Amino acid sequence: MPESAAEVTAAGIARLAGVGRAAVSNWRRRHADFPKPVGGTETSPSFALAEVERWLRDQGKLAEVPPRERVWRDLSADPSGAADALIRTGCVLLFVRDRPEEWRQLAAVPDARLAQLLPAALEQVLAPRLGEPGERAVPSPTPQQLLPSVPLLRAAAALAAELGVRETFEFLLGRYLDTNPRQYSLTPPEAASLMAALADAAGEDAHGTAVLDPAAGAGALLRAVVRPALVYAQESAPELAALTGLRLALHTDARVMARAGDSLRADAHPRLAADVVLCHPPFNERNWGHDELAYDPRWEYGFPARTESELAWVQHALARLRPGGTAVLLMPPAAASRRSGRRIRADLLRRGALRAVVALPAGAAPPYGIPLHLWVLRRPGGDARPSTRLLFVDTAEPTEGGGGRDKLDWTAVAATALDAWHPFDRRGTAEEVPGVSRTVSVIELLDDDVDLTPARHLPPAATRGGPAELARLREQLADTLVRTGRLSPPVTVPAESAAPASPLTTTVAELARAGALVLHAGGTGTTTAGSPVPVLTEQDVFAGRGPSGTLPEGPADGPADGVADEPVRIEAGDVVLPVLGGGRVTRVADADVAGAALGRNLQLLRPDPAALDPWFLAGFLRGTANHRQASSYASTATRLDVRRLQLPRLALADQRRYGERFRSLAAFEDALRLAGRLGEQLVQGMYDGLTDGSVAPD
Repeated sequence: MPESAAEVTAAGIARLAGVGRAAVSNWRRRHADFPKPVGGTETSPSFALAEVERWLRDQGKLAEVPPRERVWRDLSADPSGAADALIRTGCVLLFVRDRPEEWRQLAAVPDARLAQLLPAALEQVLAPRLGEPGERAVPSPTPQQLLPSVPLLRAAAALAAELGVRETFEFLLGRYLDTNPRQYSLTPPEAASLMAALADAAGEDAHGTAVLDPAAGAGALLRAVVRPALVYAQESAPELAALTGLRLALHTDARVMARAGDSLRADAHPRLAADVVLCHPPFNERNWGHDELAYDPRWEYGFPARTESELAWVQHALARLRPGGTAVLLMPPAAASRRSGRRIRADLLRRGALRAVVALPAGAAPPYGIPLHLWVLRRPGGDARPSTRLLFVDTAEPTEGGGGRDKLDWTAVAATALDAWHPFDRRGTAEEVPGVSRTVSVIELLDDDVDLTPARHLPPAATRGGPAELARLREQLADTLVRTGRLSPPVTVPAESAAPASPLTTTVAELARAGALVLHAGGTGTTTAGSPVPVLTEQDVFAGRGPSGTLPEGPADGPADGVADEPVRIEAGDVVLPVLGGGRVTRVADADVAGAALGRNLQLLRPDPAALDPWFLAGFLRGTANHRQASSYASTATRLDVRRLQLPRLALADQRRYGERFRSLAAFEDALRLAGRLGEQLVQGMYDGLTDGSVAPD
């Protein structure tokens, strides 16, 4: 729930006090006088801001709130709402940047007088930078609107003197967008930089260009353009259009024409002939104006079907380019192959408007689960000769094994795309790289489907390493199978007369109370920027691999009171097990895992080596009957209550006898897992080698 003038969430309380959210949860449990929730939900309650501030102040936890958090608190509590308050703050920050001496003179007068003087002063900056009142997206504030916000405006200006004007607005805008994550889809800066580079708008050569984003969002694409001469932006959400205009005005010295409205239905720049258009349009919109725009002159390449809103944005971008200008659009992969759009795709190819299709890895931009495409287009005409070939690039190959939203190697992705695009843009051809890039004649693509999916037109990548690599894999698999056979555990049947080792058992809870082990739950903690901490996830435990996660970043300067939300760090000899899903897996941490943070849905048991052998502990905790009696069942999941797990009471020497057998079982399991992976690689490599001709059939 976003913070309002009267209420604040647990995350907001944590920011006020400069601590992690876990500390706020602890305060609620430990302090009976902690304010009670006044709204929100059971899982995400909200609290009265005044009560929270009073409690924090009484507890001595509010004295060291960072200045930027105080400014954000005041902004989010502004009676006009966070968006309007941020717009007025951005106007003042622009004035502070462009006319610092005049601001110092104005800041010396009383609040009421300042509210009266500010509108005329702000207009002297807003009009030349953003356009005349009534045209621009940024409204002109009135004295009545400004008066309640004067303390906030003074505080923001003071913060700008400390952090910098642009940095102050970026912080406040980022915090505002974070409180509304479902309302806005933001383009990551790395994707924006790549799109600007494909349009030749990310270097010094871009100086003097006029650039447009007709679905500007928060302005990420336009910020990626280096030193533009003119910036045109349009965004359907009025408050975001205003914030984007101010953001761009603070980022560049160019004149910024930011307008509010739907670009397809109510184009604010109908006579524009831009040098560059960059756009991340909304996807899969059926209500984009199909019925009322049937005879619009922008549909030069065909009237888009109701289900082809993205092709409407493509043609809008081309219509707003000068002849020879370049557009780069982020597109869903379905737009390259849907049958309803094949006629428009065909006409884009015939007339040389579509130059390249670049496939990005999944996680590159929202929606993050889909591998999106970049379409590079050029408006026919001018000095450019029509291209008879189309460039296909697939950038997923450089990120194989390391993809995902938080792990993309953007340097490799950008290099792959640009290394293919630049020679093609200059000469109309590019070197063919199997599995990565290829140019295809337009004639070859004009079939019944006009499918422009890069993977369907790229030659397959050669089998990695060729036959020599496959031979090495085969030898490694054979050695592993031999090792697996040696590690296969013998089964020793106890003598009939032998008594059970110990009829007495204990539970993990009893051992924890006795101090024989310590329990820790994973899943909390942050790291400061520049110091990544690996995280052992539950998937890592199930797969028997090393840590694959990374802790999220917290504030770069750390919490104000020094109380951080510290993660649980794993030590050698710890026993780790998942608590969800019903999987019977345990893992004894070794030196390769030591130092990693404990991930979500994992429980860590740290035994006292003088009382418990870790391998003995891990082995008995994995028993089927043990898990069955310690598990609870819901309609969709199984949850393990680790404290109810049992193990026998044995002397340390007897524990170690069991521990050695459990250790050998774990080694056998690791060997089986490795043999499975090697076998899968060898089988797939043989299939690929036989189909691409690098391996002979006999």
